[in-house]
Amino acid sequence: MLGDKHETRVKKLRVATASLAGCFGCHMSFLDLDERLLPLLDVIELDSSPLTDIKHCGPCDLGLVEGGLCNSENVYKLRELRASCKILVAVGACAINGGLPAQRNHIDIRDCLQSVYLSGRGTERGFIPNDPELPLPLAKVHPLHDVVKIDYFLAGCPPSADAFFQFLTDLLAGRTPEPVHGLLRYD
Repeated sequence: MLGDKHETRVKKLRVATASLAGCFGCHMSFLDLDERLLPLLDVIELDSSPLTDIKHCGPCDLGLVEGGLCNSENVYKLRELRASCKILVAVGACAINGGLPAQRNHIDIRDCLQSVYLSGRGTERGFIPNDPELPLPLAKVHPLHDVVKIDYFLAGCPPSADAFFQFLTDLLAGRTPEPVHGLLRYD
């Protein structure tokens, strides 16, 4: 009963999420948990996340990171999450192997920037941006494990809502999350 002196409060699992170089599809798939989100929110608390708009990660039990690393800001955010989260999970193909953003890896970064800003369609009198507010692009797109230690990999493009649910259920129950191949999808 709420307000009862003998009420035992269960410590919620603090969860941070981040979207780096990707399409935000993994977060959308997480939201596809639909009605399963409500009981889940009884046992987890969201910290830094695009879903909460909290910008800096506090101490967390779990970090779920989608997207690869394509610029200096991505690397900074990933390192912040690794330092703040006890468990860090690479979520989706972009986080695990670079995904679609890594398609630019076979093009020299200078050629890529020139094509986008100087010689591509709609680039009349274009210029390559050089503003301190813009993060510096990396020469290649990298998966998360190239920069920090990753504890778990939740595969898929995006992982299904069922895969998220199974992963979180296992973790909350104290079990080691295992990939369930019937739940993997690559849309």
